[in-house]
Formats: sequence, structure tokens, C-alpha cells
Amino acid sequence: MPFITFEGVEGAGKSTQLALSGERLRASGRDVLETREPGGTRIGEKIREILLDVSHTHLDPVSEWLLYEADRRQHVEETLRAALRSERFVLCDRYSDTTEAYQQVGRGVDAELVARVDALARGGLVPDLTLIYDVAPEEGLKRARARDRYVGRFEGTELDFHRRVRDAYLAIARREPGRVRVVAAQEDPARVFGETWRHISERFGL
Repeated sequence: MPFITFEGVEGAGKSTQLALSGERLRASGRDVLETREPGGTRIGEKIREILLDVSHTHLDPVSEWLLYEADRRQHVEETLRAALRSERFVLCDRYSDTTEAYQQVGRGVDAELVARVDALARGGLVPDLTLIYDVAPEEGLKRARARDRYVGRFEGTELDFHRRVRDAYLAIARREPGRVRVVAAQEDPARVFGETWRHISERFGL
């Protein structure tokens, strides 16, 4: 069954669009799993606590990356494959493109190492459709900070980091036009969802 990932910079609205997509799919009679990275398993949720803890400002970039890969491997083996075998629509909030954008390009971790280790973590599991929600980093950070009411590890990172992340996402979209669709996320959530659903319905014949 379809595996759809939702990607974007901080505050782009991807989590909202994932939830709206899940509601629409269930209303049409589909069985849906909504999951996320980091997280998606009991072990993954513990890794998520480490990665997003605002006090962990000293976390080494390579250590950060390897924690994400450990989370992904557990997620793939424990949750994603089982859900896809049971013919559920799987909607995932972040996946491997996040690692390329944030850790490889944003943090500067070696590209060859990231590609090799992430391939091991994924075990060949590639999304059928990836939706990248594109918004200027300045706007996304403003939204994220207003939403969360605190500055987290990524929200507090310098603006140039978020610009690199955005550029990386757009480069992925250019490189993989068959899998990736870019959705302009400046509009209100209802209008963005109209574009989201268009891509999903076209891709899967809904």
C-alpha cells in the first residue's frame, strides 16, 4: 500500500497536512497509519526525547545523525514494513529526506557516509510519494516559535542553517521529480490541503 512522507522546514505545516490527509483517507474508507520520525516506536520516542531536548545544545552533529538513523532502522523494521504489508496507507512525518536536508547539508555531515548508512537504515524502503512543504525559513521559524512557545534545538539554530535546509529540500525535488512534489505552504492550511490532496489523489487514483 502507499507510503507517503511529509517534509519541510520548521513551521512549514507538514504535520497539519498529514493529519488532514489522514482524515480524508479514512473518510473514504482507507485504513491509515499516521507515524513520525523521530518516534513511531517505543524506542524511537525515547530517541526523540534526546534529539529534541533543548538542553542538549552540545550534541555532536555525527552523534545526532546516528541517533536519527537508529530511530529510522527501528521504525522501518518494527512499524513501517508491518503496516505496508497489512495494506494500510502509511503517512510519515519526516523520513530520509530530512536526514539529507538537516544532517548532511545543514550540519555538514559527509554525504557519502550519510547515503551509505541511511541506505542500511531504510533497507530499501522508499516512499511512493513525498510532499515537501516550502516556505521561507523566516516565516517558518516565526510560525514554529509562536506555535511551540519555546525555542527548541532546531528552532534556535541560526537562520543560515534553515536556509541551507530549504535549499537542500528543493534540490531533492529537482533530482527526484517522479517521487517528490513541492507544495507552496505560504497559504492558509485549507488551501494548502487542496494542493496536498490533489497530489495524493493523482498519484494513487483516488
